[in-house]
Amino acid sequence: MAQKVIGLIGGLSWESSAEYYRLINEAVRARLGGLHSARLLMWSFDFAEIEALQHVGRWDEATKRMIDAAQRLERGGADFLMICSNTMHRMADDVQKAIGIPLIHIADPTAERIQASGFSRVGLLGTAFTMEQDFYKGRLTDRYRLDVLVPDEADRAAVHRIIYEELVRGKVEPQSRQIYRDVMARLIERGAEAIILGCTEIMLLVAAEDSSVPLFDTTTIHAEAAVERSLEG
Repeated sequence: MAQKVIGLIGGLSWESSAEYYRLINEAVRARLGGLHSARLLMWSFDFAEIEALQHVGRWDEATKRMIDAAQRLERGGADFLMICSNTMHRMADDVQKAIGIPLIHIADPTAERIQASGFSRVGLLGTAFTMEQDFYKGRLTDRYRLDVLVPDEADRAAVHRIIYEELVRGKVEPQSRQIYRDVMARLIERGAEAIILGCTEIMLLVAAEDSSVPLFDTTTIHAEAAVERSLEG
C-alpha cells in the first residue's frame, strides 16, 4: 500500500511531537505489519521562540512562522499537514489558506469521536489560550454543537502553569496529576460527560484511571486521524 506523506509541524513542544512520531509509527506498523513505518516529514520549531511570541500576544508573527513551516513541508512533499499543538490551531485557518494541501484540524476528529460516543457536554483542559479564546471552543460549538465547559479562573491558571512550567519541560509530577484529577472532578460535578485533553502534553500526565468519565486525548486521536488519511484509498 502506498502511503501518503504526513507533514508534521512540531516542536510545540517537542515533548508531544515525540509522542506524535511514536503513535503514528506504531499505528502504521499495527495496520501494515512487518517492518512498516510511517512516511512523514517534520518541521520542528525552537519552542522557546514560539512561547515568547505566545506570551506577549504576538500572534501575527507566530502565524507567519507557522505558514513558513507549512510551506516548507508542502515543498518537501507532504500530502497533508498536522499542527502538533492545540494552541497553535489559533492560526489554522490562515495556515490552510496559505497552502495547497489539506490541514487536518485537531478539533475535528476529536469532536467526531465525542459525537460518535453519544456525548454532548464536555469539559476542556488546555493552555489558557485554548480554554479562554474562541478559536477552539467556538469550533466545537459551532460545527459540532458541543456544550463546552472550562474550569474556573483558579483552575485554569493551575492547568496552564503545569503545562508551561512542567510538561513542556519533560517534568511529570505526582502532585500535578492530583491537581488535574481535582480539576476534572469539578468539571464532572458541573455536568461534564467527558473530558477533552486539549493540550498535546496532557496525555503525559493523566490517563483514563484519573477520571470518572471518558477522556478524549487529542494527541492520540489526531495521530490516528493522520494514519487514516495516509492509508486511505
